[in-house]
Amino acid sequence: MMTQQEIASLREEWNNELHRILHWWMEQMVDEENGGFYGRRDVYGKLYPQAAKGVILNTRILWSFATAARMFEREDYAATATRAYHYLCDRFLDSENGGVFWMLDYQGKPLETKKQIYAQSFAIYGLSEYYLLTGNEEAKELAREIFSQLEAHSYDIDHGGGYLEAFDRNWGPLEDVRLSDKDQNAAKTMNTHLHVLEAYTHFYRVVPDLIVRKALEGLIRIFLDKFIEPATGHLHLFFDDRWNHLSDEISFGHDIEASWLLMEAAEVLGNESLLEEVKSMAQKMVDVTLEKGVDPESGALWNESGPNGHIDRNHHWWPQVEAMVGCLNAWQIDPQNRYLDACARLWDYCKRELIDDEAGEWHWGKQPDGSLMLHEDKAGPWKGPYHHTRALMEGLGRLR
Repeated sequence: MMTQQEIASLREEWNNELHRILHWWMEQMVDEENGGFYGRRDVYGKLYPQAAKGVILNTRILWSFATAARMFEREDYAATATRAYHYLCDRFLDSENGGVFWMLDYQGKPLETKKQIYAQSFAIYGLSEYYLLTGNEEAKELAREIFSQLEAHSYDIDHGGGYLEAFDRNWGPLEDVRLSDKDQNAAKTMNTHLHVLEAYTHFYRVVPDLIVRKALEGLIRIFLDKFIEPATGHLHLFFDDRWNHLSDEISFGHDIEASWLLMEAAEVLGNESLLEEVKSMAQKMVDVTLEKGVDPESGALWNESGPNGHIDRNHHWWPQVEAMVGCLNAWQIDPQNRYLDACARLWDYCKRELIDDEAGEWHWGKQPDGSLMLHEDKAGPWKGPYHHTRALMEGLGRLR
């Protein structure tokens, strides 16, 4: 069992690292010439000032800095969130068709105009948090408009619910709906639904309307009934539009991330029977992840398990921190020492292997031989101040 001194030490480390990350983004990624934030720094920290600017990066900056500004009452964090908010509204927002564009060029001109539902969700997530920080009614109404677009265009009322993956600029069909080159071209994916769940949970805090409540309840049921395999506690990742499985891959990071996001959603709704059902499954998801997905030598989480049980043994940064939160959540459900111990081991790995003590921020990950993943960026379309800052703030709130 952790002593109060050990808990205090852990909280101090989390607090210090959180502010260190946020300061790095304010110092290294603000684009004073073209507005918003730079689109990329590589693994060595080299800046690419003409890199494209992705909406995922901008909305994650918005969410992270707005959350930190609320938590610490910091004006510099609030100003950074406001910068992200205005850039989202001025550049990423499609004023003709609604929703947000996927990618801009470095000067802020539309580059990829598709409507990826994953991206719309992060816009709702960031806008909701910005409203909680500022009381800005425009931000709340914009979040409401994007929510309405998702419900009107993406919700699949004809084939058992769920949200279709992507659309063109005019909300018409796309042949290639993949979120990235690593994904299957599937009509419905767990990853997108997970972040719709996350966004709707936060949006319900801002707009506790019946329509939002029903949408959030529906998402929880989809996870319990479609995405989670009840016998194993693993998530199914890819489906066609009629909910036929398309893959047997297992993503250890998503399994444990979903465990606590589902709990958060059920808690916000205040539905006790649903919460008890989610609690039981959340703990099972953490248990199976710790049993099947942890490297026994390093204590870190492996990336995923592919066909025929082949394990991708890379240690990406984001599964480690999502697992920290998942373990803390499981400990709050059932205060077993092993959950806190697992959280501490994961943090030790992050400190030892992923945090760049000299140049700041975190590396994307390590390969099985301990070498850096040199093809992945330190900051870019998929690497922003989100997973690790969120985990550190969650840790500070949960472990006292």
